[in-house]
Amino acid sequence: MQYREDKLGNKLSALGLGCMRFPRSKAETERIILDAIDGGVNFFDTAYIYPNSESILGEILAKHKKRKDVYIATKLPFTFCKSNADFDTFFKEQLKRLQTDYVDYYFIHAISDYAQWEALRQLGIEQWIEDKKNTGQIQQIGFSFHGSSDEFQKILNTYPWELCMIQYNYFDENYQAGKAGLLAAASKGIAVIVMEPLLGGTLATNLPPQAKDLFAKSNPELTPADWAFRWLWNQSEVTVVLSGINSAQIMESNLRTIKQFKPLTDNELAVYTNVLEEFKKTYKIKCTGCNYCLPCPKGINIPDCLFAQNASYSQGYGTGVTLYVVSTGALSKNKKSARLCNQCGKCEKVCPQKIPIRKELKKIARRFEPLPMRLILSVMRFMRAR
Repeated sequence: MQYREDKLGNKLSALGLGCMRFPRSKAETERIILDAIDGGVNFFDTAYIYPNSESILGEILAKHKKRKDVYIATKLPFTFCKSNADFDTFFKEQLKRLQTDYVDYYFIHAISDYAQWEALRQLGIEQWIEDKKNTGQIQQIGFSFHGSSDEFQKILNTYPWELCMIQYNYFDENYQAGKAGLLAAASKGIAVIVMEPLLGGTLATNLPPQAKDLFAKSNPELTPADWAFRWLWNQSEVTVVLSGINSAQIMESNLRTIKQFKPLTDNELAVYTNVLEEFKKTYKIKCTGCNYCLPCPKGINIPDCLFAQNASYSQGYGTGVTLYVVSTGALSKNKKSARLCNQCGKCEKVCPQKIPIRKELKKIARRFEPLPMRLILSVMRFMRAR
């Protein structure tokens, strides 16, 4: 196993176990967890809203007396918190589920904009964090992020975070926090945990045929998933890459990949460039993710709207709509969806690619927010607000 240090000098395994996709079989889950520990994995990531994840992780670690051998990261479901007292309500339940009296890393789960963090500050989250750290119940604090790059930077610079979690991979290097966010966090000494290294499995199983061929010709012994992980580990700013493992076979493969990892050669880096060119041939919009169109006067997350539209054609509608809902904060009060466009044209004046953004946003709104979808999202927002 290879290890990288967090802000306090703890050595974290470069491969972390994402616990959201545990298999239904408890025996198989137990094998995955124990194989991971035996292989040197010491970072385990779960969350309150991952079904049964905290409970089964806590049960297995307690059964085998492995709590002291690992670092547990879990997350506060802040959208369910309406008062300061709710912070303790959820946290106490999480400790009970995990069968522990402290959490090594605690994330504010899935923040998409600064307004959400500010609302938490108004509820007294900063004092609550300080109290938990003083008692040792929380060792380090961070936030996981789904939103635009500029919002990420605002949140990053507002509080002395010790770690953050971002969606990042070679396909969406400029998506959400992106490369700019990675570098900004690393410059502050903040550990960066990467989620979605395979873009929900797309980079492992759903590449364009030409892209698969490029990888295979370069090194037939590596799988597309291997290539995706190696691109991330090649960046020293990345602390831990999470793998959402649901079988012992995948665990074995991931362990083999990290143990054999060596810095990428120039020729290998060129392969990724060529693979992305194959992806871009399927794009409907020639957006490079430069972010010059931001900030939008209406708060629209323009680059990620365009990215989701491209992904819906290159990887399937389901992938596109998921990216759209997440990155535009469609389930929050401060959504940044394409439907908010008032056709002011400010974005088009500064777009280096001369993209007819206003026209594209109309298409995106029709594609991702037809009336049935808007009704579903409204119901989901109502349920989360209760």
